[in-house]
Amino acid sequence: MQNKRYDLEERLVDFAADVALFCKAMPSDFTGQYYGHQLLRSAGSSALNFGEMQGAQTDRDFKNKATISLKELKESRINLKILSKI
Repeated sequence: MQNKRYDLEERLVDFAADVALFCKAMPSDFTGQYYGHQLLRSAGSSALNFGEMQGAQTDRDFKNKATISLKELKESRINLKILSKI
């Protein structure tokens, strides 16, 4: 049986890096810049907030950072859906 990776931090870092490379290749027109910049920010933010979540001092702070990270991932997903249609 093949070993699966479950290291969420590593997966989020890989996702953010893959998005950065994807955005580099986007057209430099207005649409490409708008959606590319937004996608770059949301993908990077999801990984960075996950890192902050790991260092949270309180349960409330942990939940807040986890919620932000999830929101950023959802934003990235919708952005990618938009980009797949244009």
